[in-house]
Amino acid sequence: MADTLPDALGPLLRAARQHLTEAGVTDPGLDARLIVEHFSATTRTQAIADPDRKVGLDAVAAIDAALVRRISGEPVHRILGYREFHGLRLSLSPETLEPRPDTETLVEAVLPFVKATAERQGECRILDLGTGTGAIALALLNAVPGATATGVDISQDALTTAMRNARELGLAARFKALQSDWFEKVSGRYHVIVANPPYIPSEDIENLQDEVRDFDPRKALDGGTDGLSPYRIIAAEAADFLDIKGRIAVEIGHTQRDEVTYIFSTAGYARAGVFRDLGGNDRVLVFEHRI
Repeated sequence: MADTLPDALGPLLRAARQHLTEAGVTDPGLDARLIVEHFSATTRTQAIADPDRKVGLDAVAAIDAALVRRISGEPVHRILGYREFHGLRLSLSPETLEPRPDTETLVEAVLPFVKATAERQGECRILDLGTGTGAIALALLNAVPGATATGVDISQDALTTAMRNARELGLAARFKALQSDWFEKVSGRYHVIVANPPYIPSEDIENLQDEVRDFDPRKALDGGTDGLSPYRIIAAEAADFLDIKGRIAVEIGHTQRDEVTYIFSTAGYARAGVFRDLGGNDRVLVFEHRI
């Protein structure tokens, strides 16, 4: 494709958009802009103000390769190697789930409690189960200087990525990465336990969008036969690690509110809140110890 790509920024952007449009990519304009800006180290303003700006041959070749990958179905943020989340730029890796806007609902759901706890006690200890890129924990740390977090994941690749993100964001001093199968190697007590666990029923994995099924790590998606296995583990074991006045917040599939509520209720928790994502779907449940 490279021989068809011009080396002037404006025409290059238009050509990239045309290639993606012809391939049936869902949002060709946005993806073309992200790819061209990233690999040419230019901005949208430059494309508008200086469309004749020359782009180096190496950058054009990189853009060409990225377009081929995008046309083959690879998500644009996997190609770029990062994604924005709650105002933070987070690096991705093969064993990390790509953080999505729906998960920002979880951050917003617990943020007031994290802030209030830090103000009242001078600290707020957060446990992020299945931390992946560190997205949830790092967003909370960035918003609350008095908070600290331990990010737990079974994947060393994910933990390496989470620590890299913590360092790049200047949050490494308040973030600890711990390799553990859920609570297996966790110690201490936390004011807040958060998790975006796998919640897709095993038999539904093959029905997911290609970009999710083929590029997100399977173990970050598969929630067992009914999609609820991780919630049972969290509900059964969290009490040993949760402060007596603490909160647990979990992301859920949009049809799982009642089932997850039942799991936590039978384990001795009271539901303290239901939060919807931008699409209006139930997305996050918050629980507290039943008094």
